[in-house]
This record gives sequence, C-alpha cells and structure tokens, in this order.
Amino acid sequence: MELTAAQMAQFDRDGFLIFPDLFSPAEVAVLRQEVGRLAQLEAEEVFREHTGGVKSIFRVHEEDGATRSAPFRALVRTPRVLRPVQQVLGGDAYVYHTKINAKPAIEGTIWMWHQDYNSWSKDGCPTPNMATFNVMLNDTSEFSGGLYIIPGSHKLGLLESVYDASTGYKLWTIPKEKMIEVLRSSPPPVAVTGKAGTGVLFHCNVPHASGHNLSSEDRWHIYVSCNAVANRPVLGEHPRPDWVVSRNWFPLPIEDDTGVVKAA
Repeated sequence: MELTAAQMAQFDRDGFLIFPDLFSPAEVAVLRQEVGRLAQLEAEEVFREHTGGVKSIFRVHEEDGATRSAPFRALVRTPRVLRPVQQVLGGDAYVYHTKINAKPAIEGTIWMWHQDYNSWSKDGCPTPNMATFNVMLNDTSEFSGGLYIIPGSHKLGLLESVYDASTGYKLWTIPKEKMIEVLRSSPPPVAVTGKAGTGVLFHCNVPHASGHNLSSEDRWHIYVSCNAVANRPVLGEHPRPDWVVSRNWFPLPIEDDTGVVKAA
C-alpha cells in the first residue's frame, strides 16, 4: 500500500490517518485467536488490570521470547502496515515495540491523555520521527473504549508530563491543567472508531487517550510503534527492557501481504 500525496499532506496536517477495512475478517480471526492464547501467559511482557484482566501484551512481533507470535510477526511486515510507516518517517524503519491493548469487558480501564514521545524521548530517541500503526481486532466504538485523537496537536511539540501510576501500566501523562488548555485551544478530539480490521497511523507527538470499556465485549487493539533507523535511541545507564525499547535496530523488510493467514 502506497500513501497518496493527499494522504501524506493529511498526515502532516492532522497527525493521523484512518484506513477502514484494512485487514480482512479472516486475518482478524487469526489475530484474535493469537490474543486469546497470549492472554493466558504469565510473563513480564504481560500487564494486567488490578482486577487481573489483561491490559497490555508486549513484544509479539519477534521470533523469540515468551510472547512471540508468527501471525503478529507477519502483520508488522505487511506492505499495508510497513510501507505507510516508511513513507511518513522518510525511509527505513524498525519496530520500537509492539503492544496489544486488551481492555476487558466492563473492567477495562482508561489510558490518560499522553504523547508517546514523552516516554520515547526519555529512552534517548533524538527526534520525534516516530509513529504508531494501530489495528482494531474487534468492532470499536466510544462505548467500548475507543481511541481519541486531537487533530493537528502533534504540531504543539513535546508537552510537559507527569508520571502516572494509577492504572495497571505506568506511563508519562499530560497534567490535567495543561490538557484542559490544549483541549480548549484545539479542534474537537476525534473518536477513532470502526469495524474490526480498521487501521490507524498516528504521529508520536499526538496527544491521545481512551476511556473505559463499558461494553459486554473485550476490546483488543494491536499497536505497532515504529522508529526511523536513523533515530535509534542513545541508551542511558539503565534503559527500559528490550520488550518496550527494542534493541533490534535493523531495517524491517516488507514481506508477504498474505503472511498473517499463512502463519496461522
């Protein structure tokens, strides 16, 4: 898949692109089966809600490790995911990390407003030439805890942040008063909803958040966060582990577009 000039301009303006029906029901079925399997694992790459339900599963794209998955490895190498990433990053890219966010029905909690680059800059990445490709693995609505993005907000640059430990996964979030200021001075947030198989590509400086899953179904999304090879982090004395800050900095190759089903 190749982004058009109009799509490139839209990404530059808004900081995100949405691709309805990017992956087929057959591909989604394979990936959902994998999430069910991975959710049963007890490993440091698997984070759970305070209630015990799975919140996030990291590092599903590699060939080794407790959470390795052949279908997800194939997913990140499809031209539908990797080629747009290469285009918006301006060249060779690698996977910074993969993360399945699995909001359990009723109890799946929020992700506070944050910018991914707040964490990634602290990992040592020199510039915000980074982006994430999200694929919905079930139908997603605002009611089920869909993603919210503020159009054009990546142009605000890196905002102040505070360390939030109130949920199952700790991260740097935008303080309340600053976020109110951003919301009041920006276009209305877009609720990123759609059918299973929908894809969303967004810039690492876009403030984004999601609400509780109040529906009767689990909400499963895969986030493929990517970095330009030339922007690899300068690791500090005590870097975060490989499953959240990959040490595999080789350019990711584009492979078979039918690889997800073949890997099942």
